[in-house]
Amino acid sequence: MSTSTKSYGMAKPNRRAVLRHRLQAAAAACLWASALAVAGLTVSAWMSTSAHAAPATTSAAPAIKAPAGIGRDATPAELSAWDIDVRPDFKGLPKGQGSVADGQKLFDARCASCHGTFGESNEVFNPLVGGTTDDDIKTGHVASLRANNQPVRTTLMKVNTVSTIWDYIRRAMPWNAPRSLTPDEVYAVTAYILNLGEIVPADFVLSDKNIADVQQRMPNRNGMTRAHGMWRVGDKPDTHNSACMQDCPGAGIVTSALPAYARDAHGDLAAQNRVIGPVRGVDTKLPPLSGTAAQNASVRKMAALATLGMASPDAPAQTAAVTSPAATLADKNGCLACHGVTDKKIGPAFSEVATKYHGQSDATEKLVAKIRAGGAGNWGSMPMPPQSQVAETDVRTMVDWILRGAQ
Repeated sequence: MSTSTKSYGMAKPNRRAVLRHRLQAAAAACLWASALAVAGLTVSAWMSTSAHAAPATTSAAPAIKAPAGIGRDATPAELSAWDIDVRPDFKGLPKGQGSVADGQKLFDARCASCHGTFGESNEVFNPLVGGTTDDDIKTGHVASLRANNQPVRTTLMKVNTVSTIWDYIRRAMPWNAPRSLTPDEVYAVTAYILNLGEIVPADFVLSDKNIADVQQRMPNRNGMTRAHGMWRVGDKPDTHNSACMQDCPGAGIVTSALPAYARDAHGDLAAQNRVIGPVRGVDTKLPPLSGTAAQNASVRKMAALATLGMASPDAPAQTAAVTSPAATLADKNGCLACHGVTDKKIGPAFSEVATKYHGQSDATEKLVAKIRAGGAGNWGSMPMPPQSQVAETDVRTMVDWILRGAQ
């Protein structure tokens, strides 16, 4: 019997091809070895040169200098003035303390005109307190947020960290004089608001030492979540819109709006927004604007400035009310935040005050005393806080100006 070798799907290798492949691999290896040798010699030479050129000790890299004539380094004081945020872990919280009793005095003088005596007013802003219970303080969840049985969502219903309240009061309040409160005064006002929400007792003194304990009694401390796209980029977004990267529409389509009869239900919204920043309230005394977004923004800014008695930086003409030293004092002391020259805002217009007191021989003394002591009832339910911090001569200068119709 003869035997034979069979191939099952595998071709015999070509000896010439194998030899050629081996020669190519050897040549590549030689090239790599040469390249590595050259690189090693280069690094060695560089290190040798550096060792001779550089001193034995390592020195810090020189600071980067800004080009001449373009800006300067910020001073420590300037950095400190901006670095005022307080985090939920209370990093950045300054030392200090304030009692509920002191906070009530400050609140009545500086805050009640907008928020009401007990923080419950809904006339200017949403209420600060209300809608929370003892069970909410125990569980850290505000039940009325889920039951939807509270007509208005108050600040203490929504906010989950006491640091947010402290930080916001410090940087943004009072409305007419933000950042004018000392740290101790911020502690006191915060303590009073917490007491109104029955989170701390009436004899409580809030401080940097015990504020973390107060955090454990915030009604909505467990009601916030980070499991959404606002916190984690890869999560499900909060909206169903798709991102537009090119050929995007110039403006969105308005699908709903307030009916005409409700436009001025809350007064002139343009006058209720600060003129700082890009956001303007709609001038609800006028019909809706029909221009482009940029045009409307410019119109709203000019309307807000005019309503507050301030000249637009784009307007060439300066009115007498704006150039008057008394008007400058009124703006500096926050009077224009609540009073318009000719339009009623939170308080009466100066022209209305002049009309009411026209011809009264003791009008000046009455108004000076009223500004000093504050009060409510003459022009509605909204109280005016006492302005005892304004110099006597400045008060009389402004009163004389107001009685002349702010002209």
